Amino acid sequence: MNLDQYLPVLLFILVGIGVGVVPLVLGYVLGPNRPDAAKNSPYECGFEAFEDARMKFDVRYYLVAILFILFDLEIAFLFPWAVALHEVGMTGFVAVIVFLAILVVGFAYEWKKGALDWE
Repeated sequence: MNLDQYLPVLLFILVGIGVGVVPLVLGYVLGPNRPDAAKNSPYECGFEAFEDARMKFDVRYYLVAILFILFDLEIAFLFPWAVALHEVGMTGFVAVIVFLAILVVGFAYEWKKGALDWE
C-alpha cells in the first residue's frame, strides 16, 4: 500500500487545523489581558442587569425546538427521494410511504399528548 497518496490529505488537515488554531493562540499570547470590574460585569443595553442572567425558560420552548428539528430533518430526508423518484421504483415508493406513515403517527401522537398546545 502506497501511503504517498495520502500526503495531500494530511497536509490539507494540518493546514486546516493551523488556520483555526494559530489565530487563537496569537490572540491569546499577544492580546492585552487587563481584567476590570466593568469588563467582567454583565452588560444589558447600557443598563445594570435587572434580574439574574440565569433566569429559567419554559420547557415548552425547548420542546417546540426539538420537535421542529425532528420534523424538519424528516422532511429533509424526503428531498433525495423526490429527486431520484424514477430510479428507486416501487420499492422506494413503498419505503417512503412507510416513512411518511411513521411521521404522521408521530405527529398525531405529539398532537394528542398536547405537546403542540401553547396554553
